[in-house]
Amino acid sequence: MKNPITRPAIIFFAALSALIIGTGCSTVRGVGKDVGKVGDHIEDSTR
Repeated sequence: MKNPITRPAIIFFAALSALIIGTGCSTVRGVGKDVGKVGDHIEDSTR
């Protein structure tokens, strides 16, 4: 006998994982841009 909650729980956690992974990629990309801007400012200040 299967538990009726199992399938919706699996779908929910799969969707939640996809959301977290998708958001994480955007966040990492944003941090990369910020670090690049800081590097540009440091480079400009040394001139």
